[in-house]
Amino acid sequence: MISAYLSHSNLSISESTVAGQLAELDAYIESYTPDAIWSYQIPELGEGGSCSLFGHLQEAPFLLAQYVSQNSDSEHNLSRLQAIAEYVKTATGVDWFGIYQAREADGLQQLLKLAYYGAPSRPLFPITDAFAATSNNIQTFLSEKARVINNIPDYVANGGEYYTCDPKVQAEVCLPLLDAQGRCLGIIDAEAFEKECFDEYKLAVLVAACLRAIEYLPR
Repeated sequence: MISAYLSHSNLSISESTVAGQLAELDAYIESYTPDAIWSYQIPELGEGGSCSLFGHLQEAPFLLAQYVSQNSDSEHNLSRLQAIAEYVKTATGVDWFGIYQAREADGLQQLLKLAYYGAPSRPLFPITDAFAATSNNIQTFLSEKARVINNIPDYVANGGEYYTCDPKVQAEVCLPLLDAQGRCLGIIDAEAFEKECFDEYKLAVLVAACLRAIEYLPR
């Protein structure tokens, strides 16, 4: 399982380190049951919806129940996904983390944010080639490969396109959520306010999060 994930996502890190983090994560999930989050604040979007206006929040919260059936199974799954998010926070100290699932939303396929911690951020990312031009989330989903950017200012200075939500973010990792057949069903996104944040240990934590999160995506 670990080897197949690392190969598919094009990551070169220690399988044993990932296995250790997976055991730690499983113990954490067993010991901690947070509430599922069914609504959250989101930023106002810029012109054309292409860019969040950081620091300006919409008055009405985003209602996840408009996109995911609110039942006991979903309650259980979202609770577990929130526990995974909290474990990532505890284990890595990164400043933002989110778990997204590809779902039909508002008439098109989008990445829907199911669980997260950190500053408010946009809830939906359209899965389109146009949006992939700047969004690491969409590039990761479409390519099914990891994207690790440990120095965003250098990346942009060298011609890389980058979707900015929080200008304090200096490093970002996006990883695919792959099922047992190798299909990509979503992504995770981790962000840090310091450059060169994502070492092998933190990447191993994030891979462990992917290996468990895929089991709790709501139907």
